[in-house]
Amino acid sequence: MIHSFSASYAGHVVDDNLGFDGMAANDRWYSNDKLATVFDWSLDIAQHLDKLGYDEFWMAEHHFQPEGYECIPNLLMLSLYLSTQTKRLKFGCGFNIAPMWHPLRLAEDFATADILTKGRVIFGVGRGYHTREVETFGSPMLDGDANRELFEEQVEVMLMAFKEESFSYHGKHYQIPAKVPYRGYELEKLSLVPRPIHQPVEVWQPLVSGNPRGINFMAKMGIKPIISNNSDPVLADRMKLYQDAVKAHGKDIELGEDVAIGYRFFIAETQEKAMEMARPYYEEAMKFAAPLGLTPLTPEQIGAVADPAHSRGVALPSLEQAVAGHGWLCGPAEMIVEHLQSVQEKFPGVERVNLGAVMGMPREVFKDQLSKFAEEVMPSFSKPA
Repeated sequence: MIHSFSASYAGHVVDDNLGFDGMAANDRWYSNDKLATVFDWSLDIAQHLDKLGYDEFWMAEHHFQPEGYECIPNLLMLSLYLSTQTKRLKFGCGFNIAPMWHPLRLAEDFATADILTKGRVIFGVGRGYHTREVETFGSPMLDGDANRELFEEQVEVMLMAFKEESFSYHGKHYQIPAKVPYRGYELEKLSLVPRPIHQPVEVWQPLVSGNPRGINFMAKMGIKPIISNNSDPVLADRMKLYQDAVKAHGKDIELGEDVAIGYRFFIAETQEKAMEMARPYYEEAMKFAAPLGLTPLTPEQIGAVADPAHSRGVALPSLEQAVAGHGWLCGPAEMIVEHLQSVQEKFPGVERVNLGAVMGMPREVFKDQLSKFAEEVMPSFSKPA
């Protein structure tokens, strides 16, 4: 049953000139002072969530975005700081982009954060989706198979490093430890020092495409998925695929168990008013995501989204469609309560719901929406005794 609520923030500082009639994504270029306000946003949202009783705050790692959409380069450093400015809130890494790290470096940094925050940082990994980021760091992104192969080795290395007092790993990309003499003996194993204290390490990953290989790897490694912004049929399909994969690896779970569901949302007196107010954020998110391949559009549609001058002449996915499919939740609080209650009936194992800050949504608007959700929706879902 649903009982845990979190929020996510990918690190945008864009909050004006939004929507299809607003500035083109590629034309945005912010000053360093403006981009640095991402840390003010993060602190303000974290403290707000802490006061409202949310359980977790998830943020995203990204790089090289003067356009101002995703401006947090290091989740572990930021989470460590935010933990000193809040009382009980946990911080989710949504997600550390593994191909841009050496796996042992990322494992060490997470272990440090785990110990210093007393377990308030949640580990999450992703493969990435920005060619500008991943390829610049020297890892493959254009070659999806090579990216996945590298990612899988990295996850295997990190989980061994977390669990084992000493270990070795011999793969295509990593030979650990290096075959070198050390203090008079040949090095054969390595130890992560120190390892995370809170064991086993909980690991999360976005479940996006429904690729069987990816889902099978998650199930094999015990990785939990976050499934966000999907229509009802797609969500049901992803839930079943994950459950079946976990069962194939010898563990029986309820449908929805070990899964978090993510939504974009807007609460207002009526569904019509909520959609009217949310529309600029829906459109800005499409402007950001479609050219990156995150929204399934035709080349003509992608071109229209990229150039606001042409967007009105091309049929594009609508907020009405997203709301009808429940990828977006728009309307009065009681309508959202009713939908979430139906979700936990369909997926009896689900416990976690994540609420996303949509690209372009101003900080105060997001905070106000989080307050409304905490006051008008969360009380309908009780935490276990």
